[in-house]
Amino acid sequence: MSIKIKPVEQINEGQKNTMVSFLGIEITDVTENSISGKMPIDERHIQIMGVLHGGGSVVLAETLGSIAANMSVDTEKYACMGLEINANHIRPVPKGKWVYGTATALHVGKKTHVWEIKMTNEEGKLTCISRITMAVVERFH
Repeated sequence: MSIKIKPVEQINEGQKNTMVSFLGIEITDVTENSISGKMPIDERHIQIMGVLHGGGSVVLAETLGSIAANMSVDTEKYACMGLEINANHIRPVPKGKWVYGTATALHVGKKTHVWEIKMTNEEGKLTCISRITMAVVERFH
């Protein structure tokens, strides 16, 4: 398995006018084995206690896992779509900070992928760990 490396600017440009761009998520790095990104924590992302809403972590995780999965298949023939996602929230991230995530493959098959996404705070401490299962489906032409 190998992620087809594209410039991060091209990936970020492709996310314009989506939830990804609305929440300020940026892809920061792509390797053959992983994809990384970051998200600011501001009023768009917090819950009433002033910390990152758990759903915000899940959006970051699904973004990274989905982009990585789709960059690992022949997109002329296939698309990868989320089947299931889970997240364990380890520690809060307060408003005004950043959360960073990296997706790596646990399984890349013909019909499914499983990606693990680890999220950390600015100090590098684990804030959330997520796993997404992606369905690999044939594109409709």
